[in-house]
Amino acid sequence: MGMTQQAEPAVTTPPASGPGMERDGRTKQRPLALRLLARPEIGVFLGAVAVFVFFLVAAPPVRDGSSMANILYQSSTIGIMALPVALLMIGGEFDLSAGVAVITSALTASMTAYQLSMNVWVGVIVALVVSLAVGFFNGWLLVKTGLPSFLVTLGTFLILQGVNLAVTKLVTGNVATDDIQDMDGFDQAKAIFASSFDVGGVQVKITVVWWLVFAALATWVLIRTKYGNWIFAVGGNKESARAVGVPVTFTKISLFMLVGFGAWFVGMHQLFAFNTVQSGEGVGQELIYIAAAVIGGCLLTGGAGSAIGPVFGAFMFGMVQQGIVYAGWNPDWFKAFLGVMLLGATLINLWVSRTATRR
Repeated sequence: MGMTQQAEPAVTTPPASGPGMERDGRTKQRPLALRLLARPEIGVFLGAVAVFVFFLVAAPPVRDGSSMANILYQSSTIGIMALPVALLMIGGEFDLSAGVAVITSALTASMTAYQLSMNVWVGVIVALVVSLAVGFFNGWLLVKTGLPSFLVTLGTFLILQGVNLAVTKLVTGNVATDDIQDMDGFDQAKAIFASSFDVGGVQVKITVVWWLVFAALATWVLIRTKYGNWIFAVGGNKESARAVGVPVTFTKISLFMLVGFGAWFVGMHQLFAFNTVQSGEGVGQELIYIAAAVIGGCLLTGGAGSAIGPVFGAFMFGMVQQGIVYAGWNPDWFKAFLGVMLLGATLINLWVSRTATRR
């Protein structure tokens, strides 16, 4: 009787699954926990939760609503740029000029409007064109020469850094731009790029909303569109992608232009939040954007990652940056903490990946 009961599933199960649907130990669906661990953003999510809980305990002011709003604001200014940087990394490249490109955008808008006595929206549009042109140049030079993106964007980084300082001094006679808050169009532009709104008595910056909107849009593009498939394909193996009809040149250039768009948006926020721009800023920020993407599960080798992971990565940066201040610690420890966080998140991602693929 026992042998009969054991044989029955072998007879009845295959017809239920249909022809060609038999599963053995190698093809059966993995448990839900392992499928979740296979997601690139799971490691950084766990890290973000750990950092959040740590500072809730170590820094009581973090529990205040206004403090959390400030943390989200800091995270959003990093996260908005980390998103296109992450898409570019999934596509197999990275951009070292992203940090100074933000300042280039802000300087262009400010000086165009002030020095030419025009509506600030003219400066905003000119800055957008310049930012997209910088991104196009990076992408075009990369695909035409075959040089590594490290060399191409390092060159652009140095060019923009020098131009930012030299042109600002030449035009304004100073290292910073003039105050534009009294110019036509300033209030309308500030409402879009740098305003705040009230939530339960707490002032929340509009950049937090834009950050989440861009994250949702980037996730939809990666998961639901043909362009998202192209990004993964060119990051995995561009020659194989080209062989199956993926427009590699278009995809690479457009990804660099997306970084340019992100630099423009963050640059506009900085301009309309502070009314003026320091021409020497932005250096080193590109490493923060790249680190947020890497912590978020994007591989430096390309072909893997998500848009949600960098959201958690940026939140970790904002949490640490403000949490150290609220805890009353020496802010000089910030970069050391970030280094530990980067290495820790990378090791967690490696462990998660191996655990998810282990049989």
